[in-house]
Amino acid sequence: MAHHPNLDPELRAGAEQAAQMAEVDLASLSYEALAEHRAQLNAMLAAAPRPDTTVSIADRFVPGPEGAPDVRLRIYQPAEPGENRPALYWIHGGGMIIGKPDMDDGMIAEYVERLGLVAVSVDYRLAPEHPHPAPVEDCYAGLAWTVKNAAELGIDPSRVAVGGASAGGGLAAATVLLARDRGGPDVAFQLLVCPMLDDRNVTPSSHEFTDAVVWPRSANLYGWKALLGDRMGTDDVPPYAAPARATDLSGLPPAFVDVGELEVFRDECIGYAQRLAQAGVSTEFHLYPGAFHGFDMMVPDAELSRRARAAREAALKRALGI
Repeated sequence: MAHHPNLDPELRAGAEQAAQMAEVDLASLSYEALAEHRAQLNAMLAAAPRPDTTVSIADRFVPGPEGAPDVRLRIYQPAEPGENRPALYWIHGGGMIIGKPDMDDGMIAEYVERLGLVAVSVDYRLAPEHPHPAPVEDCYAGLAWTVKNAAELGIDPSRVAVGGASAGGGLAAATVLLARDRGGPDVAFQLLVCPMLDDRNVTPSSHEFTDAVVWPRSANLYGWKALLGDRMGTDDVPPYAAPARATDLSGLPPAFVDVGELEVFRDECIGYAQRLAQAGVSTEFHLYPGAFHGFDMMVPDAELSRRARAAREAALKRALGI
């Protein structure tokens, strides 16, 4: 694959590594093959060593949505006991179809170590076995439990941020919309990292990156189809499935949105950040030049990656009074 002329030179190594890994073409998989692929990824994740950290990492099952199974929450707490700490409620990525909280252990443990907060990551049900609204309802149920049990977790319920990356960023935005529309729980901040927001796939960047380094147009269409089935792209899609569909963004908590220049999500993220600001929501937005989807995870030592992590940390510190 020829590299985009705007690709950041430091990120080129990550792009070449991705090409050499011969990434599975998700769009070519049947749903049965997807389940097998997911199982292989989960087995690799289970075999990986835990991060070298003093952070306590423990799983807990809490009540899920009405009539649905319990939800697994992965809880990260500082080594030293404390109370009234700020919190980050985190939602992992994976295109709505793969992933689990464990894959973000290192990143979340670093947030806990550096910022002194408590983090809670939700293991939501995945599509296509569990289409909308199962994923977002799981995320909402986990958030509601976290805030209700804040004292037990050592959390200040007035300082809870909801965040996520990629599909998790879209689910974070949707969970915050649900919290507003259902009258709680209160959310202090939303951290939307390269969020997956729009099932319509009609923006210029959605059409431009058919050969993206990570998560091309075909994969994005596959993920949305798994979540929404035949409703994808029609008028029958609520904002809690695709937050870009929301017509009213007023009354939402302050937001941070970032995205890479060279990815499918670029324009929907730009549009969402702009509409948040126009609705009176205090919004910080970053467009990283020459960056592809997930660049900071693939090439963590690049200058652009360090800048991205520092900006997210600074936004959390400011929003949560750390």
